[in-house]
Amino acid sequence: MYLFIINPKSGNGRSLRTWKRVREALDSKKIAYASLFTASAEEVDAMVTETLDQHGSWNAIVVIGGDGTIHSLLPVLKRTGIPLGVIPAGSGNDTARGFGIPRDPLAALELILTGSAQAADLISVAGVPVMTAVAAGFDAQVSENVNGSWYKKICNAVGAGRLAYVIGVLHTLVTFKPGPVSVTCGGQTVSYPSAWLTAVSNVPSYGGGLVINPQAKADDGMLDVCVVHDCSRLHLLFLFPTVLKGTHVKLPIVTLFRGDTVGIRFDRPRLAQGDGEDVSALPMDFRADPGAIRVFSALSDI
Repeated sequence: MYLFIINPKSGNGRSLRTWKRVREALDSKKIAYASLFTASAEEVDAMVTETLDQHGSWNAIVVIGGDGTIHSLLPVLKRTGIPLGVIPAGSGNDTARGFGIPRDPLAALELILTGSAQAADLISVAGVPVMTAVAAGFDAQVSENVNGSWYKKICNAVGAGRLAYVIGVLHTLVTFKPGPVSVTCGGQTVSYPSAWLTAVSNVPSYGGGLVINPQAKADDGMLDVCVVHDCSRLHLLFLFPTVLKGTHVKLPIVTLFRGDTVGIRFDRPRLAQGDGEDVSALPMDFRADPGAIRVFSALSDI
């Protein structure tokens, strides 16, 4: 039995169109399934738990939506040990990208029905699980601005979710002010007088395909951290095209860290987002949570 979780708001309605195709495929294959529709992170845990209790054996919990919907399910996935299947239908789809999951819904479904789930890590930020990355500073503000924008809807409608984040960079560059940050990793603390962003990653990309930590792997028990610091707005503007391919890591304004625990301290309150969801109220203390869940992945080596 498979449980499908559909967020009707994901991808500007793409999730509903995707679910129609998936449902037809399930019915034609005579696959047993249940489905839940939810647009509220607050209600997901209770709804899913109640549904799981109605049946003794589940092959997977399958999300038809984006990274935010997956984020809301992480506690129940950890608690139950039921594998996660992903059929991407959101704006960013960085979870799907990180696990090599096909964009085509029927190909993603076939992976879930015939593949095997692999153990995957999570990021724990003050005890809250995160799948992809925690962005703090400029990158989080970009995500916030994109999520509230008119251009995100247009980009989603034409299947160009990544373009919305590129526009968001330009939008945010005008008003954001960098400031001091300290990063503690591996027993060493490094301070930067003018930091634009920090990103703690479990998978290589965030923000709809920005390859912020290209070396990140979701099964190595480590966190990868990128700090962009001590540069002008013009330098930052020229940085972002390189993030599309991950070549920014060679620049002197970029410093990388790796460790199983990380602490980040800003001199002022900063917006922070985990899987695109607001975690600003949490202390920026991170630890790797190795093998916390299982995921149907198309990659033999996550």
